[in-house]
Amino acid sequence: MPKAPLPPGSTIGILGGGQLARMLSVAASRLGIETHIYANEDAAPAFAVAAGRTVGAYDDEKALAAFAGKVAVVTCEFENVPAKALEAAARAAPVFPPAKSFAVAQDRLAEKDFVSALGVAIAPYAAAGSLDELRVGLSRVKLPALLKTRRLGYDGKGQVPIGDASEAESAWQAIGGVPAVLESLVRFEREVSVIAVRGQDGEVRFYDPVENVHQNGILAISRVPAAISQSTAFEARRIAGAIAEALGHVGVIAIEMFEREGESPNLIVNEFAPRVHNSGHWTLDACLVSQFENHVRAICDWPLGDTARHSDAVMTNLIGSDVDRWRELAAEPATSVHLYGKAEARPGRKMGHTTRLYPKS
Repeated sequence: MPKAPLPPGSTIGILGGGQLARMLSVAASRLGIETHIYANEDAAPAFAVAAGRTVGAYDDEKALAAFAGKVAVVTCEFENVPAKALEAAARAAPVFPPAKSFAVAQDRLAEKDFVSALGVAIAPYAAAGSLDELRVGLSRVKLPALLKTRRLGYDGKGQVPIGDASEAESAWQAIGGVPAVLESLVRFEREVSVIAVRGQDGEVRFYDPVENVHQNGILAISRVPAAISQSTAFEARRIAGAIAEALGHVGVIAIEMFEREGESPNLIVNEFAPRVHNSGHWTLDACLVSQFENHVRAICDWPLGDTARHSDAVMTNLIGSDVDRWRELAAEPATSVHLYGKAEARPGRKMGHTTRLYPKS
């Protein structure tokens, strides 16, 4: 562990150079802390706001060790960092969140087994390591269902819907015949997520639950407060805290859930991400201390910051050509525009986001 707390003037290393690393770097700078980015691309968006940069492959253990040797602590902006990359970095500097958080989150089957073992409700599921195992799973899991690759896949990628058992072979081929998990579709009123942060001393703080809207498998809008009861909000925080505690997590963690009104249990966990999360971007403008700053505080062993919001908020992702409206959006009242510095606006690519603030209800 680093000597606690890391003082201003320290440098933290971030594996990954996308928009999350960029926003982490800006938040760290507010605390007088510098960042060094390790990314596998020459034009990573986070390079523009970081004090140091290293371009290298995530399987280059020598380069990773050299990178980690230049920083006081290492963190990650995405959960699918190869285990060997974490091991190489950990030989030179502490790594937060710990390896367990990444190991569980990287494997959808392990994630479901882990959450289920905590007594937390999840959708019915079955392992599908082969076509034969998928067919067996289809006899046990109520249809319609989703076949999801166990590893990788995000924003709707790596998954195929199955409406009838006769579609098993075509679905198996569609995901490339790789180990997968079959998951029954859950009917729900809304998706909510909870952003939590856990310090090295075990303290956990929560941001208000958020209501999320997806389009084409990509998060489009996050609204806070979510249209849920106080008892449901309390239960959502309890679930998030139980997962963070069981992982021994350090830093920000996001738990995505489905709410089913009138059913028991009314919250079903979908998945979690052991990092700062898109559904928490609103905290940059509607809270005194954002999810990004609190992640930096946690991994540096600083006191956690206030997670209360001072405003209601609607965060909207700018996807693909949406970013071309930057001038129009910048002219809107009570609206904050965040652009990620990506050179090419491809369809489905997150180019930035806006946050519209409203008086707190």
